[in-house]
Amino acid sequence: MAGVITASEPSWIAPFTGLSPRQFNKLVTALRREGADPVRKGRPWSLPLEDRVLLVAAYWRTNLTLRQLAPLFGVSKSAADRIVDHLGPALALQPRRRFRKNTVLIVDGTLVPTRDRAVAASSKNYRYSTNHQVVIDADTRLVVAVGRPLPGNRNDCRAWEDSGAKAAVGTTPAVIADGGYRGTGLTIPHYRRHKDEELPFWKEDHNASHRKVRARVEHTFARMKSWKILRDCRLRGDGVHHAMLGIARLHNLTLTG
Repeated sequence: MAGVITASEPSWIAPFTGLSPRQFNKLVTALRREGADPVRKGRPWSLPLEDRVLLVAAYWRTNLTLRQLAPLFGVSKSAADRIVDHLGPALALQPRRRFRKNTVLIVDGTLVPTRDRAVAASSKNYRYSTNHQVVIDADTRLVVAVGRPLPGNRNDCRAWEDSGAKAAVGTTPAVIADGGYRGTGLTIPHYRRHKDEELPFWKEDHNASHRKVRARVEHTFARMKSWKILRDCRLRGDGVHHAMLGIARLHNLTLTG
């Protein structure tokens, strides 16, 4: 059965990956170098690596069910399921190990509505969600680390350490966060110790600058959530984690070219 969507037609790449054809080819080359397309014993993949990458990206981008998406690529639902399970982890962003001197990072948590209640919990948006700690470089706006998902009722100051985001960052000199990270040692806004306290002008000025810089991580979340799977994730187990890491990698590619 012939598919409708294929990576051999460049016009399909940008709508489903957010990448230019050149960036997409760069990604496929990197995946081959990383061993994502080994020679398999037995039955070969029904699609070339380029089409498999496009299928996974289209699944994350549109959040269509695999039963809806598979015929567009000319494969069965079970074949599409195997492709997502195999390539999802291979597309994952690897955390940055080294940082240049005077690097400033920004961390914040975002909630992803997740149907697998084994990894999710009812959260402040009244939906079963997972909490994802995302760390970006304040200068380049690239995602440098993503913590493992935690139940959505976990507060950010605890999730920062429990998710592994703190360990991934290491001893980077400066990490900016919002007021929800009190007691973590991160750079947070000045706050009133009691309700009648008035902050002096210099503290208000610092907070305004802090908000302006920290907004960059919110902009990153907005761009990442154009991938509709992060609005209602049906994947089970580590699926939501792999989707978040893969989308972070694609987001970085769109910025770096």
